[in-house]
Amino acid sequence: MGRGDLTNAEWHRLESFLPRGGARGGRWSDHRRVINGVLYRVRTGVQWRDLPERFGPWETVYKRHRRWSADGTWAMLLSRVQAAEDAEGRIDWDVSVDSTAVRAHQHAAGARKVPPAAVPQKGAGQGTNRVDPAAETGRPIGGGDQLGECLGRSRGGFTTKIHLAAEGRCRPLALVVTPGHYGDGPQLDRVLEQVSVPRTGVGRPRSRPDHVLADKAYTSRKNRRYLRRRGIRHTIPERLDQQRHRHNRGADGGRPTGFDSERYKERNAVERAINRLKGFRAVATRYEKRAYVYLGTVTVATLMIWLRT
Repeated sequence: MGRGDLTNAEWHRLESFLPRGGARGGRWSDHRRVINGVLYRVRTGVQWRDLPERFGPWETVYKRHRRWSADGTWAMLLSRVQAAEDAEGRIDWDVSVDSTAVRAHQHAAGARKVPPAAVPQKGAGQGTNRVDPAAETGRPIGGGDQLGECLGRSRGGFTTKIHLAAEGRCRPLALVVTPGHYGDGPQLDRVLEQVSVPRTGVGRPRSRPDHVLADKAYTSRKNRRYLRRRGIRHTIPERLDQQRHRHNRGADGGRPTGFDSERYKERNAVERAINRLKGFRAVATRYEKRAYVYLGTVTVATLMIWLRT
């Protein structure tokens, strides 16, 4: 077993959830070896062609990762692991929301425009939270409206942005990718809509946090109305210009928003979750041309954080 490969305990947690059959009724080649190849690439950021021979043909590893990114298998594995953790009471439902910009390598540009009907959807329907590869033409990926392949220009350069919600133990619960110039505040509802942890028994998946913490970028009235409508308590500081505007309006300005400065300190959980994600080099720098494949890469990194934390 190489450094970074699945341990026996981690493999046993995933093995029963993996798809059994391959294309056209055939059988997949060794899942464990292929997943270890994907993990090696996500951890190191090497080109797919440079994968060590012990993982088998690089084409097999790449095609498996791309297919599972498209049909939602990676997202399904993540949700099953989260469900097991929630059943044992190991999820802290005080959720923090934030985003991080990721520099895109020059090789991430130049993807061909493919019409939705022409995108293969092999294995579609496996698991929950399925990601439609047709989203690269403008449909939602991970819950957010996309522009092209989620590549944009910002002060950081040629970037993609990852919006995420992290639980209190610094593990991402939900992910959304957008172009790098997209703002944080408009993505709050889309990120929280992706929070869905299945129950191990009967019942609907849990989708409502106990409390949400976010910085001033999320302090819009729209976001506060959304959180109140869902009955979610929140700690979000108010910007100074909003405070002055409310004061100038007098009685029409409404009451000041509540803010607990001590509880707000717990928002560092999402910063630490981002730090863990960017420990994976294929997450810290985007190399994929397709947005849904990059989202699959981030999902694999998130899965490993849940398995190893």
